[in-house]
Amino acid sequence: MKLKHSLFLLCLFSLVGSLAAQTIPSGPAIDAEVSSVMAKTGAKGMALAVIDHGKVSYVHAYGIRDAKGDPLTTDTIMYGASLTKAVFAYTVMQLADEGKLNLDTPIGNYLEKPLTSYGFDGAFKSKYAPYKDLADDPRWMKITPRMCLDHSTGFNNFWFMEPDYKLRIHFEPGTRFSYSGEGFDLLQFVIEHGRTDKGLGLDVGDLTKANFDRLGMTRTTLTWTGGKDANVADGWNDQGQAHPRSGHGRVRAAGSMNTTISDMAKFTAALARGDGLSAASRAEMTKPTLHITTVAQFPTLAPELPVAKQRKDLYAGLGVIVFNGPQGRGFYKGGHDEQTANTMVCLNTRQRCVLMLSNDVRSEKGFSELVRFVLGDTGVPYEWEYGDYAGKS
Repeated sequence: MKLKHSLFLLCLFSLVGSLAAQTIPSGPAIDAEVSSVMAKTGAKGMALAVIDHGKVSYVHAYGIRDAKGDPLTTDTIMYGASLTKAVFAYTVMQLADEGKLNLDTPIGNYLEKPLTSYGFDGAFKSKYAPYKDLADDPRWMKITPRMCLDHSTGFNNFWFMEPDYKLRIHFEPGTRFSYSGEGFDLLQFVIEHGRTDKGLGLDVGDLTKANFDRLGMTRTTLTWTGGKDANVADGWNDQGQAHPRSGHGRVRAAGSMNTTISDMAKFTAALARGDGLSAASRAEMTKPTLHITTVAQFPTLAPELPVAKQRKDLYAGLGVIVFNGPQGRGFYKGGHDEQTANTMVCLNTRQRCVLMLSNDVRSEKGFSELVRFVLGDTGVPYEWEYGDYAGKS
């Protein structure tokens, strides 16, 4: 019995040790590490925040915001890209808490008329897809808010990425993961054009602004202000070429947010501790909802791997990706374009996160190193996130 007891204690201590989080490095140590990563990658600008026990513990900005050499500061407005998806999912979960949306009710139940009867012509003037293209495909009626948020609608990333510019469903909705901003924009459409008798017909920009105001995110919007603010970051592409910043004039749930590291750190801390959501909705958003079976996030619609080669620890949550690692369960979200590289990584243990925004896509080559330096070994699946498609989402 003594031997069994000793083995039990040994296993218990090993488990506790594997879940033990490292001490968060000091500010100067973080600064030195970021400087090292920027030197290695050639990145011109980066901003970083650390959240510990659900509170912002460190925020700093590095490098320059534009080709003129103006400094990047903690209040510089930067493109949030697909981090917008996490903000939108958080907002949707608030609607679920209010009883205005059920995650598993088909979207058609929330519309006054069939989705395919809404008259968007597919021109780039519209922020919505040409839903009439689905007139001969009744599978759209199976799509739910959950499928929009866990990337299982069956859509391409966006309708305009189809060779013939026609919206189509590529697989049975709900059956597999395939990254799609189109699903997020569809759910935005449902919220904005849904039945008022069900509490919808709401402006997503207004809903998110209410959260931004509540959290003190005074410089964050889902629309581009068109250069009215001087402290805005331009960007650098993977060839080190500078590009002036331009933005979305319309609210788009898939990725139109402009924010600062100070503001986005406040949101990340709120999400880490569940502020603004019921405990059930916070858990729903960050639990492993749908097993991810592809070798990488991109290209969208990539074939599924054979079962034996699929990662066992990788799932879609709602607006985030969920993983299991040496410190337990975590979640993360990235945001990229040709000049933008963002990442948010959170561990449920001690409600710890690291957030990075960069106006130079080359910086993402150093994200894994920086996350490990700040949080220790997390198991965040960056090899799946980026693969050979870094900077293309």
